[in-house]
Amino acid sequence: MIVKTKKFQFDKTQYIKFAMLNIAKEWWWAWLVPAAVMLIPVFYKNTLGWSIFIALLLIVLYLLFWFIQFTAVTQLEQFKLIFERLRYEIDSRNIRVFKTDKEGFIIEWNKIKRVEKKKSGYLFVISKAQFLYFPYEVFQGEQSIKLLETILKRKNLLA
Repeated sequence: MIVKTKKFQFDKTQYIKFAMLNIAKEWWWAWLVPAAVMLIPVFYKNTLGWSIFIALLLIVLYLLFWFIQFTAVTQLEQFKLIFERLRYEIDSRNIRVFKTDKEGFIIEWNKIKRVEKKKSGYLFVISKAQFLYFPYEVFQGEQSIKLLETILKRKNLLA
């Protein structure tokens, strides 16, 4: 069986949100650096103010760096295809992406790292900055969603 979606477009603000959350999950250890900076007052007296300032500055710079990176992705020509209106066909062999009825490409299942079931749809994580997002309303009914979940469970991508 094939799960077919309606033609839809991945929203750029939603992409940035998912990318920021994904980077926070994948690079969780980066949050240990500000925590380590906060330990400076244990070894040196009268440095609490500076250590708080430096820790907050590191957090702001880290988040700003990734926000700028992901915002730039939405503007680049080579990533333009991600944000166009596309139609998908999902089966147990691969994911077919169609720009038109004759123009498209295939994504193999081994490229998908994991799938997250969100309140509003499914997020297929390919890399830290590449995603496929399928809101529930793009599927052709409840039966299509159940079939997709069955495929994902067989591929061990959905718990």
